[in-house]
Amino acid sequence: MGAQMPILFLSAGLAGQSLASNVCWATLPVSIMVFGSMTTAPWLSPVMQKYGRRVGFSIGALGGAVGALISAYALYISSFSLFLVGAYFSGIYQSAQGFFRFAATDTASEAFRPKAISYVMAGGLASALIGPQLFKLTAQAMVVPFLGGYLAIVAINFIGSFLFFFLKIPLVVVAKDALNKGRSRLELLRTPRVAVAIICAMVSYALMNLVMTSTPLAVVGCGFTQNTAADVVSAHILAMFIPSFFTGHLIARFGVEKIVALGLIILSGAGMVALSGVELGNFYISLVLLGLGWNFGFIGATTMLADCHTPEERGRVQGMNDFMVFGMVTIASLSSGGLMNCSGGNPVDGWNAVNIAMVPFLMLAFGALIWLAMRGPETSRDRENT
Repeated sequence: MGAQMPILFLSAGLAGQSLASNVCWATLPVSIMVFGSMTTAPWLSPVMQKYGRRVGFSIGALGGAVGALISAYALYISSFSLFLVGAYFSGIYQSAQGFFRFAATDTASEAFRPKAISYVMAGGLASALIGPQLFKLTAQAMVVPFLGGYLAIVAINFIGSFLFFFLKIPLVVVAKDALNKGRSRLELLRTPRVAVAIICAMVSYALMNLVMTSTPLAVVGCGFTQNTAADVVSAHILAMFIPSFFTGHLIARFGVEKIVALGLIILSGAGMVALSGVELGNFYISLVLLGLGWNFGFIGATTMLADCHTPEERGRVQGMNDFMVFGMVTIASLSSGGLMNCSGGNPVDGWNAVNIAMVPFLMLAFGALIWLAMRGPETSRDRENT
């Protein structure tokens, strides 16, 4: 199912650049897709809590298929506005995919929870291998560029949805008035570990999206081919998911805060490599570091959040988390196109602007972690809240 994401990210920006009347809006389809994820999470999470993960994931697959069909037709008639509508429906799938990691914790013991999240995230390794190769096979396979890729996405969602019939996760049995129990969203946000977990997840995901969204435009703009851009993105996605085989073990051994901090340091390194040049090696190394930093930062933040709520609060906190994460990612992806295409006179200036924009967000996440560490051990009030 995740194989559609590389196709979407590779196609949306390049197709948007050809359809939009102003190149500054080239990455608007990616932003709309993430906006779709942001607005879907708050209602999809309660649906899953009430009716089960299988129903929620099936809704996501349906949204992905409908979005790809609309986008394919929009490409056929060269309609940028309709292409944006298709991108929004694709965001419904992206939101559902985000809950795969939470589903991994539903039946896992507290000790196994970090490893369960990591193993499920490691499934993204298949998307890193399949998605970019499908893009290369389908991008120019039809008269209309990128049309074949969106038709392939329809097939992916149709075939992949059959996997959900094998998913067996029991519903959480709670009291009839359970939705009125537990902390409110404001109380959850005032819980230090919840707040820091959400901030670190927002920054890790947003910075990864900020840079990755512009990568195909930057690679092609610096004289390389679309297939080369696909290979760079493939290396990036491999780096996102291969570490998942051992991230959970590292969290269990060294603690979640240290792994999140390591992720932020690696993200900083990705920006420095990107700013040092636009040779092909720079793109590869920077995007590999970007994927690795995202893995440590995002899985660590997800693990931190999973330890901060009760079963009754699960739907509330997970929906709130993904709403805020994808809200930040929406801003990042929208900014990416403007920084890349409209902040300088050439692709190099635009690419540098994208990577410089990482700095304030990294400072925010580092500051949040330092603040949490300075608080010391949990107080009795914190323990009551969690």
